[in-house]
Amino acid sequence: MNSTDIELFFATLKAANPQPETELEYTNPFELLAAVLLSAQATDVGVNKATRKLFPVANTPQKILALGLDGLTEHIRTIGLYRTKARNLLETCRLLVERHGGRVPRTREALEALPGVGRKTANVVLNVVFGEPTMAVDTHIFRVSNRTGLAPGRNVLEVEEQLLARVPENYLPDAHHWLILHGRYVCQARRPLCETCRVRPWCDHGRALDHQGAAREVA
Repeated sequence: MNSTDIELFFATLKAANPQPETELEYTNPFELLAAVLLSAQATDVGVNKATRKLFPVANTPQKILALGLDGLTEHIRTIGLYRTKARNLLETCRLLVERHGGRVPRTREALEALPGVGRKTANVVLNVVFGEPTMAVDTHIFRVSNRTGLAPGRNVLEVEEQLLARVPENYLPDAHHWLILHGRYVCQARRPLCETCRVRPWCDHGRALDHQGAAREVA
């Protein structure tokens, strides 16, 4: 994809969804941090199902700590890897209280120092809570970036760096939401829905399909 393709690609996604949002449910910065931590190798739907029961009971670091390991585990038992996530979330809460006054820090270094919080989770929090133009590259964004030719890369860090360099500045604040939603619902792993895709005209994969179709017609 060249710069003109990229501009039209994002303009089309923006026209279809002017204000994209995360599908994780939250009402404060800590709830978002906890939800993203719990979402590793789990679906947003599954996380929301658990946090709808957890957050009314405990939605601050102090309240999570008061639940203790057994209490927290019971609330998130339906989420994959729940035992490890419960331990990480409890330790994260302890550090938030001890080092940050119970508040979610707004620097990458401080976020990534929390147990269970990697670069992707930090990027989500920095973007959604603090409005920074970060790219949280998950499996959907990695797939979309490579398949479309938007930001090819061999690993998530390469894709992240390519996206930050190639996505126009005015689209950066919302770009990771558009790409995640596009990968989740249209540019799917097993069978991308190219026949109904709005951005197919500017996508390398879509144009390759069109070229193959034209070649078959000529033949």
